[in-house]
Amino acid sequence: METESEPYVRLTTLRQLHQVMADMNTARSLADTLQTVADGVVNGLGYELACVNLVRPDGDLVVAALSGNSAAEALITGRVGSRASWDRRLTMGEAWGDLRFIPHTEGWVLDEDDVPQWYTDGPAPRFEDEWHPSDRLFAPMYTPGAGGASCGELLGVISVDRPRNGRRPGAWGREALQMYAFQAAIAISNARLRANMQRALVRLEREQQALRASEESFRQAFEYAPSGMAIAELGGDQHGRILRTNDALCRLLGRPASAMRRYSFSDLVHPEDIGTLLRTSAEGGRAELRLGRRDGTYVWVSLRNSVVADAADGPRFLLTHVEDIEERKRRELQLAHRASHDALTGLPNSAELRARLSARLCQRPQALPAGAAADSMDATFGENFSDNFGENLGENLGDGFGQYGDFGVAQHPAVPHPSFDAYEAAGNGAHAFDFHAAAAGLPYDAFDHHVHTVAPENERDDGTKGLAVLFCDLDGFKSINDRFGHNAGDAVLIEVARRLSRGVRDGDTVARLGGDEFVVLADGLGRADAQDLAVRLRNEIIQPIRVDGRAMRVGASFGIGWAHCGMTADEVLKSADERMYVEKRSRPKQHRRAG
Repeated sequence: METESEPYVRLTTLRQLHQVMADMNTARSLADTLQTVADGVVNGLGYELACVNLVRPDGDLVVAALSGNSAAEALITGRVGSRASWDRRLTMGEAWGDLRFIPHTEGWVLDEDDVPQWYTDGPAPRFEDEWHPSDRLFAPMYTPGAGGASCGELLGVISVDRPRNGRRPGAWGREALQMYAFQAAIAISNARLRANMQRALVRLEREQQALRASEESFRQAFEYAPSGMAIAELGGDQHGRILRTNDALCRLLGRPASAMRRYSFSDLVHPEDIGTLLRTSAEGGRAELRLGRRDGTYVWVSLRNSVVADAADGPRFLLTHVEDIEERKRRELQLAHRASHDALTGLPNSAELRARLSARLCQRPQALPAGAAADSMDATFGENFSDNFGENLGENLGDGFGQYGDFGVAQHPAVPHPSFDAYEAAGNGAHAFDFHAAAAGLPYDAFDHHVHTVAPENERDDGTKGLAVLFCDLDGFKSINDRFGHNAGDAVLIEVARRLSRGVRDGDTVARLGGDEFVVLADGLGRADAQDLAVRLRNEIIQPIRVDGRAMRVGASFGIGWAHCGMTADEVLKSADERMYVEKRSRPKQHRRAG
């Protein structure tokens, strides 16, 4: 009977084992899979109690599922046993293949460790192969490996207690439990993968939602920003080409969005501001420049750049913020104009006049004739150079060599004196003069790359062209203020300023020093030219000026001075002022006024 019933029992067990494995592999979540594994040991393999201990990320094992006893499930589920205690259990006792059996005769040494456990009650065994309540049987679960079931990492341990037949499992029961543990490890690994994938999908969906929300926020911020915004290509052959603009920028420049995509900012910027644009850093750069409108005018804008990425490791683009600063620039220019121009006449004021004059002059004195310059500077250079060089040479090389310090440097055979005449003979007169100037202690860099301002040398016109300074003082102006009031005087000053400005060339400067004093800066004039200009301007000024229906006349006295390098702006103006007073005193009193 035993030989006939044995195949039937095995077939029933296989069917039960197949069913629990099918349930185990169709569980939806990791928690469901773990509980199905524990239930399968009880329902399919015939044990009264089964516990699934799962390895945590820190290495310890937690009771993740329990089946067969509700009281035990409530007591030990979620409790943790240390990895060291579990390693000790899995290395002692009897090895049944991959299983580990610890009989009650050895298990007493484990009563004090921290592994959560539950014992079933029952009588002491009467037979040798009967199950004892303190026997322990463990089925380790390893991640699937190429070398076999136990070649992977420890995934968890199935612990079982008291088979239903009351006997220790035989060879077939051991093989079934070992095979079940292997399949359980696969099911748990798959469940973990599914759980990780689900979490990744949820995280990806959340990130995509956040990205879509961010893109929508950026789109709305870009499209509806009150100031201009543009996206342009960064790098490559199309660097700077505009890809997208918002309505504010299109309105600012008077250009439709479709037309804007044909340009880059370098196509729209004012020619004078190209350098400013090129110096602007792509990352965090900022510049103030002018952009061209469709009608041909230009508007001042503040342009700020930042770099944005289209996606992870994707192409980068240039986000440009364009703010209209036309009104601010206009106010700044107005303030600068007020600071440098006369409020009544609109002419440059005294400070602006001195600034323009000083910009033309350096500290180098007016050039002497070539021979005189060379002789004078040779003497200065020889004296200074021989004293300083001889003294330093004596200190550095010893008293014996230092005796040459008492002589000119040209007397020392080892230190030849440079020939300044040779410089000038070779066409390097300007360089030779700068070398002389450096030897005399004058600043060399003040002369480098500077066109020196010179003046006619004598009273006759020798063809020299210079910077003429015409100092003008009105004659009879005080009587107009006294007789007709300051409003009439202001009207006269405004008209005189207009006539002076009309009588000079483009590029000449007409400035008001204050009161009834004006100055004209006219470059490139000879002495005769300057005198002719003074006569023309005087003839313009003496013409009648109508104010409130009255005809008023003032005269004008002009003094002509000449600006040249080596003079300060105040010295130039003082020279012209003195010449004006000489000219004024030389004229009869009745001729100082035009009427």
